[in-house]
Amino acid sequence: MASIQYYDVILKPVVTEKTMNAMAEKKYTFLVHPESNKTMIKEAVEKMFPGTKVASVNTMNLEGKTKRRGMTFGKTAKTKKAIVKLTADSKEIEIFQGL
Repeated sequence: MASIQYYDVILKPVVTEKTMNAMAEKKYTFLVHPESNKTMIKEAVEKMFPGTKVASVNTMNLEGKTKRRGMTFGKTAKTKKAIVKLTADSKEIEIFQGL
């Protein structure tokens, strides 16, 4: 496994209706690097967003979907999602405030 820096771990936030409702409970959802683990994700969130403290990290691996183009079948890329829960005394993540 190649060394992954903390700024390579978090790829982008997931913005859906369900994830926006979870932000009231201080739960934030991100697409993360497929080879990252929970400690890497925790460290990356705390370094990228100063003032935040992570309580827990839940991850899920998503398999690629089967797509078809004519008679040929293929698969889309695998992804990994992380749901990060912040502590009660932690600061909010401002990236989601304007949405």
